[in-house]
Amino acid sequence: MGPTELQDRPAVEVVGPLDADEVRAVSTLAEAATEADGVRPLSEHVMLHLRYGGDQRVRNVLVWQGPRLVAYGHLDVTDEVAGASAEVVVHPAYRRKGLGRLLVAATLAETPDGRLRLWAHGGHPGAAALAAALGFRQSRALWQMRRSLYAALPQADLPPGVTVRTFEPGRDDQAWVALNAAVFAGHPEQGDWTVDDLHRRVAEAWFDPHGFFLAERDDRLVGFHWTKVHGGTGSHHGHDPIGEVYVLGVDAGERGTGLGRALTLVGLQHLRHLGLPDAMLYVDADNTAAIRLYQALGFTRWETDLMFSRDPFTSRSP
Repeated sequence: MGPTELQDRPAVEVVGPLDADEVRAVSTLAEAATEADGVRPLSEHVMLHLRYGGDQRVRNVLVWQGPRLVAYGHLDVTDEVAGASAEVVVHPAYRRKGLGRLLVAATLAETPDGRLRLWAHGGHPGAAALAAALGFRQSRALWQMRRSLYAALPQADLPPGVTVRTFEPGRDDQAWVALNAAVFAGHPEQGDWTVDDLHRRVAEAWFDPHGFFLAERDDRLVGFHWTKVHGGTGSHHGHDPIGEVYVLGVDAGERGTGLGRALTLVGLQHLRHLGLPDAMLYVDADNTAAIRLYQALGFTRWETDLMFSRDPFTSRSP
């Protein structure tokens, strides 16, 4: 499974796609960190890569202490414009032993040009301190916002001529991917989704087409609100069930019509009808227009994920 350990020194292994045993070891490590920190250290995107193989160019950095995986890094080198990005985690029982520095150094060594964007989910202070010590600077903040679904919800008033129906797998795949790409053009994650990325999520146990709403004008897709329910019994999220504004998008021609607000409310009403007590969403901290909309609908900031970036021409070596 892992390399043979030399005495008590940690051993670093860098591989491509993981085998089943390695995936289980990473999942166990992530669950231990989630239990200790109250926030998942690896994003949904990374967990999908682990389960389904993902891009062959992705590198997995494994740090072993004997037969036990004690630290893990997921390195995505596919973005040649913004540079490589990584998510890393150290087992709670093995922290403050230099493993974080070792892990980040090994991850940096695998980047094509020394540039690296490093996520710290939940803004963990230890991660921020390590990033600063290694010459990273904060480059992005992603807010998680929440609101109670017990509180009153306004009526969802659709613009004239717009109708809403639910997503039909197989029929709507191409049209949705095309609109998603147009809405999120230039977005560091969302805009690059392919039909295969959609299908991976449709195959997940949480997927429910009845919570995936499409807005149409003259039979043309002009907006969408994909909701999600996660947490609860049998899940790996470590919390009670909660609804999520998973992906919300509106065609540029519909901006200013109130369609975004109406679609948000359609999804929130659906989540309330499922009996869920709360809803959450993620939004970039600099997306002031979206934040104003969500605040007007009763959302408040819950926690913040931070991204730290390193430029090899201005940063010192780890």
